[in-house]
Amino acid sequence: MDSNSLYYSLDLVAGSGYTLNVEQRTALETSLVILKKNYKFHRVLFWGKILGLKEDYFIAQGRGEDEMKDKRNLYSFNCMDWFLLPPATESMIDEVSRAAKNRFVGDPSYVYEHLEIHRQGEGNEAEEEEVWTKVSEESRLAVTVHQIDEEVSVVPRGAFVKNPHGLVQINRSFGGLSHSEAGKLSSFLHFSEPKNLKKKSVLEMGELNPAVDFLDVLSDDIPKGSWSLQFECASKVCVLRSLLWLGLTFYHVPMTPQHGYIYIGDGTKNLDLPFML
Repeated sequence: MDSNSLYYSLDLVAGSGYTLNVEQRTALETSLVILKKNYKFHRVLFWGKILGLKEDYFIAQGRGEDEMKDKRNLYSFNCMDWFLLPPATESMIDEVSRAAKNRFVGDPSYVYEHLEIHRQGEGNEAEEEEVWTKVSEESRLAVTVHQIDEEVSVVPRGAFVKNPHGLVQINRSFGGLSHSEAGKLSSFLHFSEPKNLKKKSVLEMGELNPAVDFLDVLSDDIPKGSWSLQFECASKVCVLRSLLWLGLTFYHVPMTPQHGYIYIGDGTKNLDLPFML
């Protein structure tokens, strides 16, 4: 959620039971302004909080000229001092998936270790080789933030446009979805590189506006039922909650450009979802 409307936005997602105290909100309002200036970001978002056993990680995200590609993630323990997270690479994602299984500790230097036994050869000549995978919690944090953004970041249809140069930018003329549109899952899009869009037929693509419909819609998600959509605050706010990454909450105030999402959770994916639906 945008740092410029943090106080207002946090109140709209408080129905999930997750919020920040007054000291944290005040510290964020000050530090995120400084962060934007120091790193020359076009915009700074408060991304959320990942809960650890010892300490919690507060996450901020800086955006550049291209809102989707120019992203830098940072973390803090006190909402004042911020540290850059490394970009999540394919090798890093693979190492984290194998080595890091339990809850976050809350120490970026903590190292997760995983042992695999590889057998080479057959019969009596077979040899066993021990292969250790080691990954730091800072790397795990970078991967987790990346995966949540890739899988469950949400924007309303029309809130962003792709200009003729291919840059994804805020649509300044977006006035918000109507109440009826906000009640449909198909009115909301994943704010990440599209995967399902490429599978659509020529006929289906012909009905889309390439400047607006360049992202995947939530209604195409598998398994079906991985989102909870409801109206709150006397039906004035549309709230979406992810059942895949529990703790991800998105809000949109119909007929206004106000929207955003926040993640507050333990950073673990709900792998049991297909069996729960």
